[in-house]
Amino acid sequence: MALINIMSLLLVAVLFFFHLHPEKPFISDSNQDLINAYAAMVKDCVDLIVEHLKKFKNSKDYYYKVRGAKYKNSYQQAAQFIYLNQMSFNGIYRVNSMGEYNVPYGYREKYQFDYDNLKKVSQVLKNVAINSGDFQETMSNIKEGDLVFIDPPYTVTHNNNGFIEYNKKIFSLDDQRRLSDMIGQIKETNAFYIMTNANHESLKLIFGIHKDKTTIMERNSSIGGIGAERGKYSEIIMTNGV
Repeated sequence: MALINIMSLLLVAVLFFFHLHPEKPFISDSNQDLINAYAAMVKDCVDLIVEHLKKFKNSKDYYYKVRGAKYKNSYQQAAQFIYLNQMSFNGIYRVNSMGEYNVPYGYREKYQFDYDNLKKVSQVLKNVAINSGDFQETMSNIKEGDLVFIDPPYTVTHNNNGFIEYNKKIFSLDDQRRLSDMIGQIKETNAFYIMTNANHESLKLIFGIHKDKTTIMERNSSIGGIGAERGKYSEIIMTNGV
């Protein structure tokens, strides 16, 4: 069984992928910066990324210097992506209309990068097919018996509509409907899927057509920083597996 892991930016999908260690893995995400970072860990040697990360300082002024920099080498771009993601306010990934990262400094003064873990990630990624693009493009990779793990950006913020205006440019309700159509195609291929999504009535209506096994669960927010609210969020997990 191959694992097709699409939309892997969110933490749960990343953890799922690295926990399973599938034999023929394929990961895809529309976030080009994330995919470039993964690819650089394999192509350019993670040691170069670690070496560059060690040059970065943990200060407000230096953070904005790195945020505004335009690096040419892929290993430098990967180091920049990792640095900004870890040092930003509340661990948020957000870009403006020009595609520029615009999250403010997070004041994580005692944060230390886990360089050993980055090297372990690099080893796992060496046998992985890595792709960036729309999730629908991954259908050609899905074969009978495959497991597809789907973790889309939340169009709504779990139990309410708070983020719908912010996220509609990233992953709209229409994208959720397209994803529902893709799940139908996955099942027609006799493959399996697991999807996590916000526990919201609008999404239950969209995906309810499949009538597959659905579990509702609560989890603590994994996004944190000074001043962050660490509440419990309700999510749905849907699958056509056992």
